[in-house]
Amino acid sequence: MTARSRARAAAALVAAAVLSGCANLVFLGPKPEPAKTEAPAPTLERAEYRVEVQAPDALRALLTTYLDLSRFQNAPAAEGITPAELERLVRAAPAQARSLLETAGYFSADVQVERGPTTAGELPLLRVIVVPGPQARVANFTLEVRGPLDDAARRGDPAAVEELATLRRQWPLQPGRAFRQSAWTDAKNTTLAQLRARGYAAASWNETHARVDAPDNSVALAVTVDSGPLFLIGEVRIEGLQRYDAEAVRKLAYFEPGTPYTEKTLLDFQERVQKVGLFEGAAVELDANPETASAAPVLVKVKELPLQQATAGVGYSANTGPRLTFEHTQRRVFGTRWVAKNKFELGSELKSWGGELISHPLDGLYRNLLGGAVSRLRSADQVLNSWSARVGRTQDTPRIERLYFFELTQAKLEGDQIGSLASAASYNYHWVYRDVDSVLLPTRGLTTSAQAAVGYARGNQTLLGVTESDRGPFARLYVRMTWYQPLGDAWYATLRGEAGQVFTRNVVGIPETLLFRAGGDDSVRGYAYRTLGPTVGGVVSSGRTLLTASAEIARPISARYPAIWWAAFVDAGNAADRFSELHPALGYGVGVRWRSPVGPLRVDLAYGQETRKVRAHLSIGIAF
Repeated sequence: MTARSRARAAAALVAAAVLSGCANLVFLGPKPEPAKTEAPAPTLERAEYRVEVQAPDALRALLTTYLDLSRFQNAPAAEGITPAELERLVRAAPAQARSLLETAGYFSADVQVERGPTTAGELPLLRVIVVPGPQARVANFTLEVRGPLDDAARRGDPAAVEELATLRRQWPLQPGRAFRQSAWTDAKNTTLAQLRARGYAAASWNETHARVDAPDNSVALAVTVDSGPLFLIGEVRIEGLQRYDAEAVRKLAYFEPGTPYTEKTLLDFQERVQKVGLFEGAAVELDANPETASAAPVLVKVKELPLQQATAGVGYSANTGPRLTFEHTQRRVFGTRWVAKNKFELGSELKSWGGELISHPLDGLYRNLLGGAVSRLRSADQVLNSWSARVGRTQDTPRIERLYFFELTQAKLEGDQIGSLASAASYNYHWVYRDVDSVLLPTRGLTTSAQAAVGYARGNQTLLGVTESDRGPFARLYVRMTWYQPLGDAWYATLRGEAGQVFTRNVVGIPETLLFRAGGDDSVRGYAYRTLGPTVGGVVSSGRTLLTASAEIARPISARYPAIWWAAFVDAGNAADRFSELHPALGYGVGVRWRSPVGPLRVDLAYGQETRKVRAHLSIGIAF
């Protein structure tokens, strides 16, 4: 090979090497790896089916809700089961169903699962057929007590003997009652709660047994409770006070150290603390440490209201029309233990101011007070201007409120054909009794409000141009009672009655504010406020006698809206100068109730038999 040939061959080899190297360089980066292809996830076959439970209604609901075979029929696709798992559920269903039925007291149930016939396009049908057999009943029960309560009963302590008798008498699952697991659990919880609430705050169960005799469909119950010590109330410890004195709380405790503890005692104490007007909230509980049972501390946690509080509002009343209100409260006037309250109302028919100066709680649950009021009320084409001033004291016990006061009052009535001006000095006693299941939203119980006054009055009255005036002593009585009673399935009845009488010589001028008229939201619906009373020459005046009554029945509109009720009612009553002259006016109608957190809101349409007109009434809260 010549030199020239060898040079050409070498050049060709270099070129080939360079070109092959460029082909293997990917922009000076690494050689890419071939893409990986993931295999598709295997698709699991999902069992689709439907279940039909043949059993009594209550048991069908139990099995439909908790039986696995029933629950999985509606499971999402991602949680579905395979045919193999379905077969396992079918085999397990009878045993699981029998276990569920035993919780309802059926210990001899027969359960079968069958495949039902299906047509084209339908899901396969599985039938769960239940023959429950008889429900087991309580054959007998024993309730034994160990500990200090048993020791006291053996010594013959009357309170301990009565407590044991009460526990056995009030045991919920008495012989003959149907047995259910839920009822058994509730009975144990209720009995233990009752014992703890009546002084044995550390009580606990020693043993509880429910022995089932399946062939006989009976259950024998046996419980043993350790009462623990009887707790006696010790010192009151208060947390959360910054603005107000601890004495304001301690004086509301209607018990002494060493008093046997009951849950009701502390609940009543808690309610008084919440109502005293110094705290936004309060919680009262017993320190249930058995080691301090002989003098158990009472823990009071309070959240204080501010020293001053002002509220403005806009409202409407069917009695007095639209109004603006402004309220102001000062809870430590000039740093003293007195609370000052003022309320101004400006409306189309009523303009008023009411003020009160009331002390923080004193011994015996008393509070001293000074009060006054000024108002201008327009009703029935008449204008009533009045003022009053009073001094007295209040007492608020668990069920009874008392108010004692001496009062000066004056009232001036102006109308086209009637007018009066009278003043009086009187000693008054007001008494309110409540025994209801809820003060805000009562459905059961009784409330009673009574007022009594004796005094001396003087004044004059002008009627149809004739003026009479005189002075002399008088007495005044007033009573209002309201009874609440459930009736059957979600029906509720309310009965109300009120009566009043002023005793005096006919010629003695009594202030208008101490006399009576009827008509309005909390009186006789279907008539305007204060439009029922004795009529002279076509003019309505106030009378010395009052009698009204009301009957109402109500129930929730639907189970979905239990706080909204419809109601039907009949009212009757009137005011007169004598009972012999009283002719009741009749009003009746229908309404809607919203049981709000602050009390019932009532909207009524009532027909007045005397006026032959329909009138709307709107009110909120409960009148006592």
